[in-house]
Amino acid sequence: MARRAENPAVGWPARPDTSLALNRMGTFDWDLDGGRMHLDPTALEVLDLRQDEYDGTPGGLRIRLAPGEEARLDTRVAQAIKDGRSHYGAYVRSRARDGSPTWTHIQGHILREPSGRPYRVIGILRDAAHDPGEPGAAGEEIEGRRRMTGVVERTTAILAHARTVNDVTDILKDPQALGHLGAVSVMLGVVDGGRIHLVAEGQLGSYVPEIEYTRIDARLPMSEAVRTMQSVYLVSREEFQQRYPDLWPYIEPLSVRSGVYLPLIAQGRPVGALGLLYTRDGDFTAEERNLLMALGSGVAQSLQRAILFEQEHDLAEGLQRAMLPRRIPDVPGARIAVRYRSARMGRDIGGDWYDVVPLGDGRVGVMIGDVEGHDTDAAAVMGQLRIVMRAYIVEGHTPGAAMARASAFLRELETERFATCTYAEVDLTTGMARLVRAGHLDPVVRRGDGSVHRVQVAGGLPLGLPPPPREQSGTGSGYPVTSLELHPGDTLLLCTDGLIERPGAEPDSGMRELMAAVHSGPIDVEELADVLCDLVGDSGGGDDMAMLVLRRRGTPTARGGGPLQQRLEPGDTKAPALARHLIRAAVAAWGARHRADEIELAADELMTNALVHTEGGGHVSMRLTAQGRIRIEVEDSSSALPRRREAGDWAVSGRGLMLVDRLADEWGVEPRGGGKCVWCEFELAAPEDAG
Repeated sequence: MARRAENPAVGWPARPDTSLALNRMGTFDWDLDGGRMHLDPTALEVLDLRQDEYDGTPGGLRIRLAPGEEARLDTRVAQAIKDGRSHYGAYVRSRARDGSPTWTHIQGHILREPSGRPYRVIGILRDAAHDPGEPGAAGEEIEGRRRMTGVVERTTAILAHARTVNDVTDILKDPQALGHLGAVSVMLGVVDGGRIHLVAEGQLGSYVPEIEYTRIDARLPMSEAVRTMQSVYLVSREEFQQRYPDLWPYIEPLSVRSGVYLPLIAQGRPVGALGLLYTRDGDFTAEERNLLMALGSGVAQSLQRAILFEQEHDLAEGLQRAMLPRRIPDVPGARIAVRYRSARMGRDIGGDWYDVVPLGDGRVGVMIGDVEGHDTDAAAVMGQLRIVMRAYIVEGHTPGAAMARASAFLRELETERFATCTYAEVDLTTGMARLVRAGHLDPVVRRGDGSVHRVQVAGGLPLGLPPPPREQSGTGSGYPVTSLELHPGDTLLLCTDGLIERPGAEPDSGMRELMAAVHSGPIDVEELADVLCDLVGDSGGGDDMAMLVLRRRGTPTARGGGPLQQRLEPGDTKAPALARHLIRAAVAAWGARHRADEIELAADELMTNALVHTEGGGHVSMRLTAQGRIRIEVEDSSSALPRRREAGDWAVSGRGLMLVDRLADEWGVEPRGGGKCVWCEFELAAPEDAG
């Protein structure tokens, strides 16, 4: 950085000017880079400070400034620097050593480098309560005007930070905000179509207490201010009675003797009106009217900004709600609760989502995810990603394949966004769950005995990011599957990071707090979800939050009722033999020994077809269904669907599906992503015509 060009005539600190000291004006010199501030003896005297009490920093002035004045002065200086101005001035309320109130006037000259960067402020302080020529009533009047000026400036500065209509009304109703203007009642009305909605009232009550809405064409001062876009000044009780007879019955019992109703105009149109009532008689001076107009302008800008803020947020929040499921389906065998809480940050909504996908035959898919960013585009991408993920799952893709395809879909959108997601496919009959994770938080499980732990799910990259070279070559999906068994009474929790973020706290404190709440929380999933939502309300950050809680219902299955799974590798002659052995043993354990030969033969035919007619082998699984049937499933990577055909007398193949059709009570084929699943089912009970 280029060296700044110091003014040789101004050394550090700036030399006090004798003529200023004779007029009770002190000087200050503020080094913005080093944080030093020098006060000359007269400046210390103006502030009633001893040299040993002052620490040489701007913060050292705090003991003599009234509450809130330091922040207002900082705002004034910061605005002057931001606007590129070279001077600023302000009246601030201060306190003498004995606590008596007074006023101090501060003027500063900002020194800048050639690049425009400010580095130093030199200025003067003077005792504004003892200006020459302002004794007696005149001095009190000037001090009153300065007090009003300071109140208007401070109120306008506070209103600049208001983000909602409630923020604006809270500021105006605060006695410390406008009470120093001398008003005993403050009323704020917002234009709503052809009416005025009274949204705030001060100490004395509404100007028409029984009516929350009034027409703009009504014969009332607030309506007239909105209708004509001109301020309405009432300087006596007689004027209240003569001009507004409908209002007079409400004013007569009060001590009000004058009032003003200011139109709040933004971008050339009225957005509301501000009413102030006083107990004094008499007209308003030109200076008072200018101050009140300035106040009305500040309130109007803040009110319009707050209205637009709420409209944009409601629009964005509506878009986000439309992208989420409208209802959660009832799933036999499970209790499921979902929660979503939006961070109220204007239009900055997030891309959090959840979904529940019934898969039939006692299975259900549940997911949670979060698209990067906080805007309407994030919400739109979230909706597309949720729908496409749901489509891949319903189509029959395995969890890993569905996640990989969703990642490819997001890359093709070219949004330059990524997303995290966790998906779990749960068989509620057996309790077996298959989980896959894409850069998301690990799930949390609470067991029936109350113990709580995080499930270490093998993870892949967030959705939308390019896969590693080995996945690009087709040797894997990039999203490994982790198996988990949920016993009856176990609870699975999926959530986004908005639930555990704790600004300013240790990184793991939110997760520890969450797990403690899950451990001690109620068993009912709806009640547990509400308890966990309260964590966000008490100490959460500014991010959106989505949560899904699933609790498995029912009683434990009989011993041996769990699923049997076996991998079939091409060329491995032992795998089918082992599978046949396990199938026969399981059939006997499940009380279907009378059908062991049929089940083993049908399973053998399906395994043979997968090994002979497809590449890459497959999986064979066997389980008890919710309907009390034995179900055999053989999955392979071929999308070609098998068909039953009649084989000739001397043909060596073609009888497999014919045998399955004759032996099984029911069979079929389901697409599973890039492959298929051929299944057959057998009743446990012996056929009626057996023997």
